[in-house]
Amino acid sequence: MNLKHIFCLKANGAFPTLTAIIGMFFLGGAFGFKQSVLSALCLTGVILLGVAAAFAASLFLSKTFLRGEPSTFMIELPPFRKPQIGKTILRSILDRTIFVLGRAVSVAAPAGILIFLLGNTSVGDTSALLAVSRFLDPFAKIFGLDGAILLAFILGFPANEIVVPIIIMIYTASGTITEPSSLSALHSLLLQNGWTYVTALCVTVFCLFHWPCSTTLWTVKKETGSAKYTLLAALLPTALGFAMCFLINALLK
Repeated sequence: MNLKHIFCLKANGAFPTLTAIIGMFFLGGAFGFKQSVLSALCLTGVILLGVAAAFAASLFLSKTFLRGEPSTFMIELPPFRKPQIGKTILRSILDRTIFVLGRAVSVAAPAGILIFLLGNTSVGDTSALLAVSRFLDPFAKIFGLDGAILLAFILGFPANEIVVPIIIMIYTASGTITEPSSLSALHSLLLQNGWTYVTALCVTVFCLFHWPCSTTLWTVKKETGSAKYTLLAALLPTALGFAMCFLINALLK
């Protein structure tokens, strides 16, 4: 796999977060079928933005870090053989499901322990989780976020799906990760903690442009065999995300 294609890898775990934020903050009074159509159009627009950024990043890398690297993307097809259903299922389970789950757990387990300790360790009269989010708050405000949002993205490194539950955990000062009871309840909680449409827009952009999840970076390391390129794959989209959020916050605040 070519390096420029690897840098365009992005997990789809952010889609539930994007869909929820779009539904809560950008659809106005739309309901039913109209809401579904508008939500699909907004999500498609966000995805197209990501595709455009991927092409721009590929062009940038071609002119800088990856100058001289081959740009072709070729996949060799295996020889055709009579299907062996039992063997196919077994190899699929061993080579795909268990292997991917093993890679995820190797990062998710330590991250889960860290989140639990932060949420249940006291620092003065508050939890360590809330203390860290308050520490990050001034920096995060520059980019239209807050400390809870930024910390949730950091702790959500194993999987993008846990970003919103961590935000809820911080806002509610809970000791465990919890799912929202409903979108309306989540919307009310976010508004109570200072979210505006600018915050929602910055979170949407940062969901699309930030460091890939642990499994994606593991794949980058495996395909490139280079720690330098793996670090670049994490830093490049993150820098773009922070830059875009800074501009959005500066222009719309």
